[in-house]
Amino acid sequence: MVIIGSGPAGLTAALYTSRANLEPLLIEGIEAGGQLMLTTLVENYPGFRAGVMGPDLMGEMRAQAQHFGAAILQGDVTSVDLSKRPFTINVGQTVYTADTLIIATGASAKWLDLGVDRKLSGRGVSTCATCDGFFFKGLPVAVVGGGDTAMEEAIYLSKLATSVTVVHRRNSLRASKVMQDKAMSTPNISFLWNKEVIDIKDLDQGKVTSLVLRDTQTGAQSDLAVDGVFIGIGHTPNTALFKGQLAMHDNGYLKTHDGSRTSVPGVFAAGDVQDHVYRQAVTAAGSGCMAAIDAERFLSGTLHDTSHSIHPPPSTSSPS
Repeated sequence: MVIIGSGPAGLTAALYTSRANLEPLLIEGIEAGGQLMLTTLVENYPGFRAGVMGPDLMGEMRAQAQHFGAAILQGDVTSVDLSKRPFTINVGQTVYTADTLIIATGASAKWLDLGVDRKLSGRGVSTCATCDGFFFKGLPVAVVGGGDTAMEEAIYLSKLATSVTVVHRRNSLRASKVMQDKAMSTPNISFLWNKEVIDIKDLDQGKVTSLVLRDTQTGAQSDLAVDGVFIGIGHTPNTALFKGQLAMHDNGYLKTHDGSRTSVPGVFAAGDVQDHVYRQAVTAAGSGCMAAIDAERFLSGTLHDTSHSIHPPPSTSSPS
């Protein structure tokens, strides 16, 4: 049993499989802990009445999995071969084999690549309105982007913030018409067209005070005073390792069916690597539990999956 990924999904899978005496090996990667390592206070994970710091939550999850016998390896998986069992997982020059594999590599939020946006993450810059919107109740915020993700963020934030300004580098949105109509009909959502963010202030104060914008047509610069900025330009699933070996949706997320099963029997997926809808710590942990139970049943012979074969590798454009 090998688990790739050490966010809530991977660590929950490690906890369940270790308690089932499956002796899992969890490969946590160099950037261990997932996206919660980049957050501050988490108030929407059950069991912590006053909230919990993201890194502290992941530290407790990791320690709990180890307490029940999970082996944790620091290192990045460089390649996998899922064409036959046992599967092979390469970490640098070291090769591991597994009868079952749980993939919990997550998805990475797209940033503006300004440098300062990452430095102010958790201090006014966020990539998740559901996670952090509450901290901006009664304050003005901005959302960067023009797709469905940005509109969803803006609509959610409009119920909390005094005002939501959508900053988009073009003069029209890429979002679906229904999302556009909903956002544009919300009284406290406004739009700044043909604008791009070139800086976020104020790193010296350790919090967001304003955005520096540049007009994409004239080059003119302006400031927008806000207390928070939500980057809504999407996520990239960490699935490059599995391209050509596992079926994926057009957006790159792994396809799962009947719970956590992928297109290759014995390979299961959990968390944000297969979930582009909810993307919450609690749903990731829940799917990690599902993957662990599915993997245990697969090994015991009580989970039968004859709908797919290992050879040849499934096409990434296979139907949903």
